[in-house]
Amino acid sequence: MDNDLVARNSHIKYGLRDTPGLVPIGFYGLQQYLSMLGSLILVPLVTVPAMGGSHEDIANVVSTVLFVCGITTLLHTSFGSRLPLIQGPSFVFLAPVLAIINSPEFQGLNGNNNFKHIMRELQGAIIVGSAFQAFLGYSGLMSLILRLINPVVVAPTMAAVGLSFYSYGFPLVGKCLEIGVVQILLMVIFALYLRKISVLSHRVFLIYAVPLSLAITWGAAFLLTEAGAYTYKGCDPNVPVSNVVSSYCRKYMTRMKYCRVDTSQALRSAPWFRFPYPLQWGVPIFTWKMSVVMCVVSIIASVDSVGSYHASSLLAASMPPTPGVVSRAIGLEGFASVLAGLWGTGAGSTTLTENVHTIAVAKMGSRRVVELGACVLVILSLVGKVGGFIASIPQVMVASLLCFMWAMFTALGLSNLRYSEAGSSRNIIIVGLSLFFSLSVPAYFQQYGVSPNSNLSVPSYYQPYIVASHGPFKSQYKGVNYVMNTLLSMNMVIAFIMAVVLDNTVPGSKQERGVYVWSDSETVTREPALAKDYELPFRVGRFFRWVKWVGI
Repeated sequence: MDNDLVARNSHIKYGLRDTPGLVPIGFYGLQQYLSMLGSLILVPLVTVPAMGGSHEDIANVVSTVLFVCGITTLLHTSFGSRLPLIQGPSFVFLAPVLAIINSPEFQGLNGNNNFKHIMRELQGAIIVGSAFQAFLGYSGLMSLILRLINPVVVAPTMAAVGLSFYSYGFPLVGKCLEIGVVQILLMVIFALYLRKISVLSHRVFLIYAVPLSLAITWGAAFLLTEAGAYTYKGCDPNVPVSNVVSSYCRKYMTRMKYCRVDTSQALRSAPWFRFPYPLQWGVPIFTWKMSVVMCVVSIIASVDSVGSYHASSLLAASMPPTPGVVSRAIGLEGFASVLAGLWGTGAGSTTLTENVHTIAVAKMGSRRVVELGACVLVILSLVGKVGGFIASIPQVMVASLLCFMWAMFTALGLSNLRYSEAGSSRNIIIVGLSLFFSLSVPAYFQQYGVSPNSNLSVPSYYQPYIVASHGPFKSQYKGVNYVMNTLLSMNMVIAFIMAVVLDNTVPGSKQERGVYVWSDSETVTREPALAKDYELPFRVGRFFRWVKWVGI
């Protein structure tokens, strides 16, 4: 035990309870959130345009996301797992959100009415699903589910989340190859070829691969736009394609839309000050079929978080948390997601898996760093121009970022296998079957995406998400059809079902399965450091000593 602790601490500069000076806290806090920039903002950059939202709507939602991320991160580091984990709109929620957005009943709406109505439907579904997750955590049921969740389950489930968006990534990058491909190449060069280069003892290129590549590409695109590379005589890039009469202009509309950096008015129109408030889009609409989908997704989000808790605790804390602490953390994540639903971020809030990679690279495990960064995030969310600036990122650059981030998410999911015997034939077969069927089964459902007589007109990269009303599962109850077709068309759901069933029915030793070893009550008495790492602040813990399933 002592050897493990020494080995762990030798790979990290500041542990969980360490409090560096104000300057290191500020520097590392900025570093943490800059490196996580892609994960924090990409979900609204994808979902809001899909809802029909304007650039102004994107700016407002991005500001709301930053505000909620700051608040929920502070709550989690104080009353959740207490690990230095950033909370935000996880990619886990992206597939169900796109499925709901592309439901046929919303196709008749247009413009701002479409955006607000869909957002209210999403809010209702997220609130119900999040309340279910909070119940799982605080009731102690999560402690029972933990027995079924091991690295062999987490790895293919999380990998399936990243792999499921291949149809969105490069097809959009291809709209402006000279910008999109260059951005991807820059991220690869920074993250891989220049990863060992240090500046003042910090691996700048590895840590800031995403924001650096975005800044350079954005600057190059701006120069090309100003130089007239995407200017065509008599063609206005702000005119919708449907209104363009000239065949000459119609030919270049795609390049003008995706290559130019001045088509967005978000930065110009955004106010300097805007306070995100609950129910800003209207009263949530509760629909049982969408709520059921989100309840299932909340279980997947919990699986993702469980893997992050274990990985981050091995880096920053004295020992892994107890099952009670994990249950408490999942309950708090559910409550945080309810807040995300009330404020209207368009997705639930959960632990960002990419955060674990940042902790390992920066060697910074102090929760104070994350907390200071969260406070700064709340302040920035009140500056409307910040949301407007982020909302003006050209869509082709968003797609390029997603190609990199989803690839990272897939790899981080598979990295959970290092806690098991990755070379075991048992585990290889289970992970292989789970991943293959997570792609193949949804493909079977998604081939029914559009009925022959349908007039639905959606971009090709949204085709996989309109299966809900046309899938092969048919009964006399339309709501049941919606739920089953939607869930079974989601890659992560199939991967989770396959992995859970196989890992818990195929015989294997604890070491082979990589069973997560959570700290027990006896360990708490032997290791006082464990109690100090995970005990609640402000003497709040003494009020919950009788609730054994959510305590140390």
